[in-house]
Amino acid sequence: MSKSVVVIGTRGYPSYYGGFETAVRHLAPFLAESGWDVNVYCRAGQTKDDDEARDARVRTTRTWGLESKSLSTLSFGLSSVLHSLLHKPRVALVMNVANGFFLPLLRLRGIPSVVNVDGIEWERAKWNRIAKSVFKLGARMTARYGTILVSDSLEIQRRWREEFGRDSVFIPYGGRIPARSDVVPGYEHDGYVLMVARFVPENTVSEFFEAAELLAEQHKVVIVGSTGYGGDLDEAARRLSEHPNVDWLGHLSDDKKLLSLWEHAGAYFHGHSVGGTNPALVQAMACGAPVVARNTPYNAEVLGSDEYLVPPEPLAIKRAVERMLKDDDERAKAREANRERAAAQYDWTDVCQRYERAMRAAMGEKTAERQGEQSNDVDSAGNLRATLR
Repeated sequence: MSKSVVVIGTRGYPSYYGGFETAVRHLAPFLAESGWDVNVYCRAGQTKDDDEARDARVRTTRTWGLESKSLSTLSFGLSSVLHSLLHKPRVALVMNVANGFFLPLLRLRGIPSVVNVDGIEWERAKWNRIAKSVFKLGARMTARYGTILVSDSLEIQRRWREEFGRDSVFIPYGGRIPARSDVVPGYEHDGYVLMVARFVPENTVSEFFEAAELLAEQHKVVIVGSTGYGGDLDEAARRLSEHPNVDWLGHLSDDKKLLSLWEHAGAYFHGHSVGGTNPALVQAMACGAPVVARNTPYNAEVLGSDEYLVPPEPLAIKRAVERMLKDDDERAKAREANRERAAAQYDWTDVCQRYERAMRAAMGEKTAERQGEQSNDVDSAGNLRATLR
């Protein structure tokens, strides 16, 4: 049986934009090495085609779409699905529930789907009421028409079971334990506070910026990220970087530099609040970063501890970060615990193997034919969950 897969819903390969793209950078070469014909749909200008780590066995196809905050996912998703209908791969790996609107087309064409449902998009503060409604409807379509659903955290898995009556396969993101590296020039080991995040409200960015103003009175603060579209938070970061103790590096696609920043940070603040297993948090742990995180079920699940979980309040963030910076023993303990947990629970090879098993299962699964009934899908996904975890 031929093994062909298309990847729909990311910015492409290789891309360094977010969690989906991080997963594809690991998964696509793994599948190619395992004998799969892999085709990743891409957006123009969003991939790093001269990346020395690019696997030549991974095919890419650029499709059209409207490059805007509200329409890019839907338009690029539609064009990718239409292209896949012509070529009919054995399975489609679909990222983001917004693409749930197009799953009936894949089903009609006989293309099974494995859908990563991501976080709870309709709760993200960056979306307006209409966008939230679109994501919620896309999630309902995903629950009805997706062959196998993937949740990247146990908490997301629980939410989908309760809200949509669909079970899912738990497959988290992974982290890579890097070789030890030198400190980035201009910084000192344990000598700075780090934040890495896309600039959106639900990542606690504005609250951290307020804390950073206070922290910068005595500590170096390094900020990595941007909105990608410009706006108030980018302007706030620019103003903050006028302080001699604050460096804003913008979006960073240099993996070696980012890994070094995590490895040598005296404290890393992770403010993501509505996603599942966040790949930045997992990779920070794999680098041995001492983590202070926003108190959410997702971050507690990944860290396995609530000791350095804080509410989204500037003073609380400041106090927790300073406590980590001032206690050498506590910082060393956090580094070791985070590395060990990342290695044991969030290994990329294991993650990729789980995805491959889910894709193979989807290729051999018969979807429910009767509209309005999802019991066959639920039973199949439930049975798979026990074998794929």
